[in-house]
Amino acid sequence: MQETLHLSAKFPSLSRPRHSHYSPPPPPPPPPTPPLPSSHSNSNSIPRPSIPSKSGDNNFPPPTSQLLQEKLLYLDSLGLDSFYCLTSHPPLLSVHLSQLKSLVRFLYSLGLTTPDLRRAFSMCPDILATPLKLVVRPAVTFLLREARVPWKDLRHVINRRPRLLTRDVDGLLRPTLYFLQATIGIDDVSRCAPLLSCCVESKFIPRLDYFLKLGFPKREAISLFRRFPSLFCYSIEENLEPKFNYFVVEMGRELRELADFPHYFSFSLENRIKPRHKMCLEKGVCLSLPVMLKYSEERFRDRLEVCCNSSIPLRTSPLWHKSDNLDCKVT
Repeated sequence: MQETLHLSAKFPSLSRPRHSHYSPPPPPPPPPTPPLPSSHSNSNSIPRPSIPSKSGDNNFPPPTSQLLQEKLLYLDSLGLDSFYCLTSHPPLLSVHLSQLKSLVRFLYSLGLTTPDLRRAFSMCPDILATPLKLVVRPAVTFLLREARVPWKDLRHVINRRPRLLTRDVDGLLRPTLYFLQATIGIDDVSRCAPLLSCCVESKFIPRLDYFLKLGFPKREAISLFRRFPSLFCYSIEENLEPKFNYFVVEMGRELRELADFPHYFSFSLENRIKPRHKMCLEKGVCLSLPVMLKYSEERFRDRLEVCCNSSIPLRTSPLWHKSDNLDCKVT
């Protein structure tokens, strides 16, 4: 009996005593390493880590690195530079792969091809992270129903301005549509649908004010934009201002000519306007803006030679034609 008690004191039992009337011996001092918890240990014991089942019944999501790798592979399969897409638009990191696939399927249903998608995503990576149901689909519906873009032209419009798919209908697209229709007087906005992605306050108003400061009456300035809406796209500092200064200072022309031909601002100053104006000066000829700029190089030179080698017929002559003779003036 003494030997039994001695062994019990030396090796205490890890389980609870079966008899409540039995008083266990006082606990020994804590050993250097804690014993393993038993099945009856209290809530303060260290929980044993659970080992995931190998049967495939667990619902743990795949690691983040695996999800990112799958996303990169999918972008690569579309022919995109996945690294560029992620670095140029970091919110793409939080977009689920299923959302990307749904977006691509929807764009395919609009008639866009894989090269179209590569071009659109490269120009505007924001599309990849734009919610399909909340933004992209409503934007397409707006273009078809309110802007009245024909279905056959929808692919062309998106290719020209992919950012349209990222714009909110109520916040941007519809106010811009109303401005182009009511203020500028453009009846068929579908012809200039890419402009719908622009902001009225930051894009349209400053350019309209610029032409008013140049001396155009308000009605005439609005007429410029109505006949040539692309004026809204040109930079004031890099396009409109240097071309206007050259037009007034070097060419010595009048505002009326710009009012008649606002497309002047669409031609390159260095490659088209200056060289042809200098050729006209050398020949002593003043051509109208459309004749000087719109014609091909060969036709322009032919027209220049005709003006140099022939005289303008009298108004009483049967050869007189008002529009032809206004195009050319020998100085």
